[in-house]
Amino acid sequence: MSLVLEVISFCDIISTFKQGMEHGVIQQELFAGMETGTAARDSKVTSLREFVRGRVRASWASRLLDLLTHEQIAALRAVLCGRRIVVCFGGGVDSTALLIVLVAAGIDIDLITFANTGAEKPETYAHVAQMNPVLVSWGYSEVVVCRKLTKPNTGYNDLEGNCLENQTLPSLAFGLKSCSIKWKQGPQDQYLMGVKSGPNARDPHPLWLEVRTSGERILKLIGYDSGRADLRRSKNLATADAVFDYAYPLQIIGWTRADCVKAIVQVLGPAYVPIKSACWFCPASKQWELFWLAAHHPELFERALRLEYNALTGRHSRFDVMEFGATWEELVRTGDRFPSPNTTVGLGRSFSWNQWARVNGVVDEQFRVRRELSSHFARQADALRQDDNALDARACA
Repeated sequence: MSLVLEVISFCDIISTFKQGMEHGVIQQELFAGMETGTAARDSKVTSLREFVRGRVRASWASRLLDLLTHEQIAALRAVLCGRRIVVCFGGGVDSTALLIVLVAAGIDIDLITFANTGAEKPETYAHVAQMNPVLVSWGYSEVVVCRKLTKPNTGYNDLEGNCLENQTLPSLAFGLKSCSIKWKQGPQDQYLMGVKSGPNARDPHPLWLEVRTSGERILKLIGYDSGRADLRRSKNLATADAVFDYAYPLQIIGWTRADCVKAIVQVLGPAYVPIKSACWFCPASKQWELFWLAAHHPELFERALRLEYNALTGRHSRFDVMEFGATWEELVRTGDRFPSPNTTVGLGRSFSWNQWARVNGVVDEQFRVRRELSSHFARQADALRQDDNALDARACA
């Protein structure tokens, strides 16, 4: 039987469980933060699990309810219960595990949003789509896809087009994050808060109107895990700004990326472990990811090379011929690397994807991917991949 057919709405069961408490079945303290003693608290969590097991297929209940310890459930509920919650779903490993954690802890979600930059990998779009039936069966709403719309005379409608039209690289290549703000954060905020005019004009979401009336604040949940890389990224992030509050549930319970993958496999199955969510021309890509992209999506890799060429030889190029003693294209075609640059030399910031592809035999003289070597590129990707953020579906195959 398929997973979707097997799932019974866990949130409906939680709701029924709460109603039972009102009639004295189980005391209210469990859902008020579990502030009683350890023995009493453990007894109440056990009661919750027994209650759910009686109404869900045994296999499904054990996969879901045994994920979290009593302490983890208590920590999550202390921070999240009673809040108006929006999950920022990135379509990757961490945000998928985040959804599993929330349903396992019986946390209500008001909205789940996903920002479509127009440049995610095909596997990411497929994963977002396959998660929707699961979410509905859990009693949650489907993922809302948010996308920035541009004016008709702009000349582009996605991040790739933005880079091509302006002959530039994504801002991350220059150590900035404006592309993420413009194409990810902005559209999701606008979906909630509304926009008065322009191509993105829309009324505020009912949730936004409700919290404005009640004086509450929306709590946005983001899937940063407790691995070294994500702890570093999130170290200086604010827990609130002028508009929203922010929380990182995976860090609350101490889950690493490996824990996230394990949970997804245990609850949903290996087919639901997604690949790392990122644009296919992301400047943060590691070399193993370039091999993977060339192996599995050579047409996207070639588009990335054209985007880089367009930016480094275009009117806004920051490449200094005097600094390097040759043009960017000459160095790409003849050099093995760029000499210690003080400026961005390509999508890899300190290295050019075009030069890298030539040096590593990924492309021919016309910079077309050598598709006959795709299996070799895949093996190279596997050999170079390391732990932590490299842990995704490609490491579970």
